Amino acid sequence: MTTLLVIAKEPVPGRVKTRLTPPFTPEEAAALAEAALADTLRAVAATPARRRVLVLDGAPGRWLPPGFDVVPQCAGGLDERLAAAFAGCDGPALLIGMDTPQVTPELLTVDFADCDAYFGPAEDGGFWALGLAEPGSGPGLLRGVPMSTAATGAVQRARLVAAGLRVRDLPRLRDVDTAGDAESVAAVVPGGRFGLELARVRGVSRERGVSRL
Repeated sequence: MTTLLVIAKEPVPGRVKTRLTPPFTPEEAAALAEAALADTLRAVAATPARRRVLVLDGAPGRWLPPGFDVVPQCAGGLDERLAAAFAGCDGPALLIGMDTPQVTPELLTVDFADCDAYFGPAEDGGFWALGLAEPGSGPGLLRGVPMSTAATGAVQRARLVAAGLRVRDLPRLRDVDTAGDAESVAAVVPGGRFGLELARVRGVSRERGVSRL
């Protein structure tokens, strides 16, 4: 079975989802980040897996369900941290972030029987998921890939292909980075914790007389 990895940052005001401020306050942005993380972890918890690992920058909180091993992120850029997350795995692994609360167990149930890698492209040009049948190859495949750019996904997928890996693509998803992203993602799963939290902070914003977009 596959190891499922979630790389995440502790939802602390001022440290997460800073592109949501404004229109939201740092505290509201952190609450939305916590809701997104909670929905993500819930989906992972409901997915059959050999092991579930939270690769965390910070400390775990009430949002962490049982059944997860927690390991700290290493120092360095995101490419280094992703590479290190894979390096700690034994057997096939699929890694996702905390920015796609619309993810489902169906999307995360992967089979490496006829492929070497899974790639989940994101609407912003990045990627929301990366799976490797042999995670020990992660450092060579990830280090040096420019992160958080419009070309990140294309460069990363090209790395996989150039290494001779058989790549299977997952559906394109939208990351939550901006208020517009939050609205679009919440519309997909309005009954999730993220959608409910967005509705709450929208109401608070209206009371302050602040437009959410």
